[in-house]
Amino acid sequence: MSQSWFFGYKLHLATSIRGVFSSMDLTKASVHDIHYLNEVKHSGITNCTLITDKAYISEPIQIDLFTTRQIRLVTPLRFNQHDKEPFPFIFKKSRKRIETLFSQLCDQLMLKRNYAKTRTGLAIRILCKITSVTMLQYINFLNNKPLNHLKYALAS
Repeated sequence: MSQSWFFGYKLHLATSIRGVFSSMDLTKASVHDIHYLNEVKHSGITNCTLITDKAYISEPIQIDLFTTRQIRLVTPLRFNQHDKEPFPFIFKKSRKRIETLFSQLCDQLMLKRNYAKTRTGLAIRILCKITSVTMLQYINFLNNKPLNHLKYALAS
């Protein structure tokens, strides 16, 4: 029996409220999610609200992002946090749209099935799949169809 080696990576994506990708980063699985916010800080993203998940809770980083780039982070609080407020419905709805887009990437474009041999190969294959989603969204935009109905983008 031969030995196999597996490497873990995390894909960090920032999307618009409509589901169009605007920023991407690929990190080792051992890197905490919060470090992606440094990439966001140095990207072109500014003066907006980012809806994140619970892994991005960090008050000092939230303050730094807001003072340097006017980026407001909205994060649902953990159940054990004090002064827990309900997550606003509008953010839940937007987050669901984004989660659906990630599901489409994984299911329809088989994002998780990848046979790349190097990190560069992995990054290129992921970038190709994300680019194809963007092109399908653009085709839908041109045809006045909902952006994230990817399966129907090329239908008549």
